[in-house]
Amino acid sequence: MSHAPKSSQKRAYFTVCLLLVLLSACDKTIPPPEPARPVLTLRLEETTTSDTPVYSGEVRSRYETPLSFRIPGKVAERRVDVGTLVKAGQILALLDPVDTALSAASANAQQILAEAEAKRYRELHRRNFVSQALLDGKETTLTAARSQADLARNQSAYTVLKADQAGVVSQVSAEVGQVLSAGQTVFRVARGDTLEVAISIPESRMPELRASREAEVSLWADRQASYPGVLRELSPVADPVTRTYAARISIMKPDAKVLLGMTASVRFISPDKNPRLSVPLTAIFQQDGKPALWRVNADQTITLRPVEVASYGDRFAVLSAGVQAGEQIVVAGVHKLSAGEKIKAVAQAAQ
Repeated sequence: MSHAPKSSQKRAYFTVCLLLVLLSACDKTIPPPEPARPVLTLRLEETTTSDTPVYSGEVRSRYETPLSFRIPGKVAERRVDVGTLVKAGQILALLDPVDTALSAASANAQQILAEAEAKRYRELHRRNFVSQALLDGKETTLTAARSQADLARNQSAYTVLKADQAGVVSQVSAEVGQVLSAGQTVFRVARGDTLEVAISIPESRMPELRASREAEVSLWADRQASYPGVLRELSPVADPVTRTYAARISIMKPDAKVLLGMTASVRFISPDKNPRLSVPLTAIFQQDGKPALWRVNADQTITLRPVEVASYGDRFAVLSAGVQAGEQIVVAGVHKLSAGEKIKAVAQAAQ
């Protein structure tokens, strides 16, 4: 009988605890559902754009002629500077003409003397006072004197350096008072009507470049300016330092915006004109070692769709099956998603 009060106390204690648990459970509020995760998406469109890289280069002229004097001498006058537009036949520089003038005068005097000697011996030969051999010797001396006089006159003309074609002076390598050797470059004149872009091609891009002759040229200074281009020259030998191949892209229809020395970008156009679906590499999800894409459904849930990839590029993968144009896919964060998850689609600009 003495244990009855203790049993009643225990039952009362447990009853109170149970009530407290029930009351706390009733007061607990249900947490709100997590908001839909924002996900970057893209609507697929058929395109013929190739995943070719963009090459940076410099606008050059196809014809850049180095000009030099044909004789040695001291520069007496320079009439043009870098950037000067010149015409064919325009005088660019002059050498000191004193030495060549003296040589021409000496050669001219020798010619006059040889002509007088030849005339006198002709008369003597006519009178049979000298032999034919002596006359032939004087005639030979006259011929040599005339040739020497002509050479001296040419040497005098070589003291004047003229432009052989119209263009712009791109380089000046001599100043007034400088003594030059024969053939030493003084100017470099570039034609302005044969503009092209000089670029370097890495080894890995050579096979596809041989199949792509057409290109699109844009200027770094004006991204809106675009010009058609054609691959004109491709070096068969790699540069020993950079291990790249030099290439020249002719600009077909340049305007006044294209200037020598500008930085330009070149993108080659793929010969494949068939429309195709391409997706960014960031959209590819690997499922059991096979490629797949997260497709966005109409209710904003996502479904994993297996696809077949025809080829991989630097930034895009070309698809051959699995999805169709117009479908919306996830292009970023694909490894953090799960099937059936509801998302908030954030559209990406067209590729």
